[in-house]
Amino acid sequence: MKNEEKKPTAAELPAGGIVEAGTAAQFKTGPWRSIKPVWSKEKCKACMICWIYCPDASIQVADGKVTGIDYDHCKGCGICSKECKFGAITMEAEKK
Repeated sequence: MKNEEKKPTAAELPAGGIVEAGTAAQFKTGPWRSIKPVWSKEKCKACMICWIYCPDASIQVADGKVTGIDYDHCKGCGICSKECKFGAITMEAEKK
């Protein structure tokens, strides 16, 4: 058995603990998904609705326009695809 550091139980954690901001970027959560969004530059109207609704901030933007999807952090929820009124984001099976 591996020698692992003992982690505190829920009861041992301080009440209302504050976690350092920005730590989520350190953890790649994209491998969790089974479907992924595929963005079409040709269909995109840069309305930014997908960016507003994405719960993982995985819609990449530069100069006010969508430039792609951060697959390292996208969990494949499909909200961006559902909210896109132009069909610029479709959901496809993840190929692993």
